[in-house]
Amino acid sequence: MVKCRPILTKSVTSSLIYIAADLSSQTIANKSLDSYDFLRTLRMAGYGLLVLGPSLHFWFNFVSKLYPKRDLLSTLKKMAMGQGIYGPTMTVIFFSLNARLQGETGSEIVSRLKRDLIPTLLNGVMYWPMCDFITFRFIPVHLQPLVSNSFSYLWTVYMTYMAGREKATVTTVTAD
Repeated sequence: MVKCRPILTKSVTSSLIYIAADLSSQTIANKSLDSYDFLRTLRMAGYGLLVLGPSLHFWFNFVSKLYPKRDLLSTLKKMAMGQGIYGPTMTVIFFSLNARLQGETGSEIVSRLKRDLIPTLLNGVMYWPMCDFITFRFIPVHLQPLVSNSFSYLWTVYMTYMAGREKATVTTVTAD
C-alpha cells in the first residue's frame, strides 16, 4: 500500500496513531471512562488524516530530493531542517487548528501559542533528533513517514495532552 497509495497509507497511519495517542493521553489524565472527550479524539484523527499524513509524505520526499544521500552530513542537514522548519511549523499548525476547532478566538490562540509553543519545541529538541537520525540515516525514503509515525506515538501523547489544556489567559495591553 505504501507504494501504490502512499499518501492515503501515510494519512491513515497518522490518523490511527493520533487516535491511539489521544486515547492514551486521556487515559493517563482521566480517572473514568465518562470523562473521555471523543470529539477531541475525532479532531486528532482528522488532523492526522488530513494534515500530518500528507505533509509527512511531501516533507520526506522534499528533504530526500534536497539531500539525496544518507551519509552523516546529509542526515544532520535533514535533522536540522526538521528541527528548524518542519517541527515548529507543524506545531504551530497543530495548536492553532486544534484551538480553532475548539472555538477559541484569534487572541486566545495567540495566548495559547505564547504559553505552549516554546516549552513544546524545547521538549521536541530533546525527543526528535535521535528519532530523526535513525529515520534519515537508515530508513528508505518511501518508509520514512511510517517510521516517523511510529516514533510519533509517544510524542503525540504529549502533544494531545498539551492541546487539551485549558484555554490560555488572554492578556491585553492598555495604553496609559
